[in-house]
Parts: sequence; structure tokens; C-alpha cells
Amino acid sequence: MSATGSSARSLRLIPGSSRASAKLSLRGVSKTYRQESGELVQAIDDVSLDVEPGEFVCLIGPTGSGKSTLLNLVAGLDRPDRGEVLMDGHRIEHPGPDRAVLFQEPALFPWMSVRANVEFALELSGVSKAERREQAMHWLSKVHLADFPNAQPHEISPGMRQRAALARALACQPDVLLADEPFGALDAQSREILQHELQTVWLETRNTFVFVTHNVREAVFLADRVVLMSARPGTLVAEHRISSPRPRAFEDVLLAKVVVDIHDHLLKEVDRTVSAESNAQPDLA
Repeated sequence: MSATGSSARSLRLIPGSSRASAKLSLRGVSKTYRQESGELVQAIDDVSLDVEPGEFVCLIGPTGSGKSTLLNLVAGLDRPDRGEVLMDGHRIEHPGPDRAVLFQEPALFPWMSVRANVEFALELSGVSKAERREQAMHWLSKVHLADFPNAQPHEISPGMRQRAALARALACQPDVLLADEPFGALDAQSREILQHELQTVWLETRNTFVFVTHNVREAVFLADRVVLMSARPGTLVAEHRISSPRPRAFEDVLLAKVVVDIHDHLLKEVDRTVSAESNAQPDLA
């Protein structure tokens, strides 16, 4: 397992590949938002990163570090102010079926059954009616929901709803999966079960995966590479390559050591965030 870091405000994480061979590339990407008050807030600054085909990358960082902003840019849900975001060497201009996004809330259609939610995604992808049910059941089986195809979303647990959302995303066979804290709202037991199931499914599909999380243990368990983002404006300040073979176990002592190392570095960035917010507060004394 290895780590790199820098005291500079921007670390360019481009692991020796050409732009053409990377699945995802970000080059000098910056993004600023205007708040309702009219104030401009820079979310990310000068982010450069390559993600290899089939690589599982986790992004971590303090709240407000721009992790979700970066994910939205790759999804095509937003556009950078500067720099470029590329997939297979082509600039990303808008959302597309080659990228699927998992959010913290599963966003299932409440009036559809679990299977119908998956079938609807397949219909949008052009799968024939004759094939949709078979493919939907295949992917529901992968996430251990084969016994609940006719259940309504409100009839199953939050963890099962997130499994259904994962099945829906995987059924369309996207090149890239993007996830924004998909397990963040779950209890600890459900979260750990889904982490194991996601690892198992990913080992079969090998989609390129960019996964945002605040949970260092989760990141180290899942990722080939954990990338740490700084306090706002977010940029890349360190990476940790996780070489432990899969399937992994949370009890792995090597993983535990990496968790401690990343957690210590993350705490420094959190302290920077708290310090910056404190300094921004008006003096009321």
C-alpha cells in the first residue's frame, strides 16, 4: 500500500497514462457557485485526476471540499468554469447512459414495484420488452432481492431500497458508476452488508467507479485508490493506493493501518475547515 501527498494546494494525480487511455480525465478543473445571497463560493480549484478503466476510486474530504461538485461534473450534470472533464478522451458535455449515478436517496419511483423500477431503466436504454424482465431479475438476484420483485419501495427497508437502486444502475451496464454517499443514511449493519455486496458485484462487473464518502473505513475497504480532497476550495492533496487483495475483510490489519493514516490526514483538513469558518465569523465581542 502506498501514499503520496503534497503541501502544495494542488496535487496532480495522473498515474502515468496518456489522456487517451484513461477512462476519466480531469484537467485543471475549477468550479464556482453563486449563493442565494449573491456571494461567490469556489467549490473546487485546479483539480487534475485520471481514473483508469475498471479502477475503483474513492473521494474523501471534509464537508464542503467539493466532492459532490466533482462527481456532478463527471456525470455531466454541471460544467466546469475552467479546465475540462473527459471520458475516453472526449469532453463530457451532458449526462449520458454510459454513466450511472447512485445518490444517498435511492430515488425509486414509489408507484412502481422493485422490478418495474429496474425494467423502466432498461426500457430507457432500449432493451426490448421480452428481455427486460429477465435482465431485471438477473440484477435483482445479484443484489439479493430476487424474493422481492413485486414489493413497493415503501414495503422494504432503506438498505433494500438502495440495493434496488444499485440493481437499476447496473442493469443498464454503464461504463462508469458514480456514487455520492449511497450508504450514508443507512444504519451501521445495513451499511456493512451493502459494502460487502457492492464489493462482490464490482468484482464481477469491473465498472470504472468513482465513489464519494465521508467514511474512511468504507473507502479503504472498497477502493483501489483513495483520493483526499482539501478544505474549500477543494483540490487534491493526497492519494493512497490500496493493494490488499480482494475479497477484503474489515479485520485486515493492513487495511486498519491505512484507515488510521488517512483518518489522521483527513482530521488535519477538517481542522483547516473549522479554522477558516471561525476566522470568517464576525467579531461579536
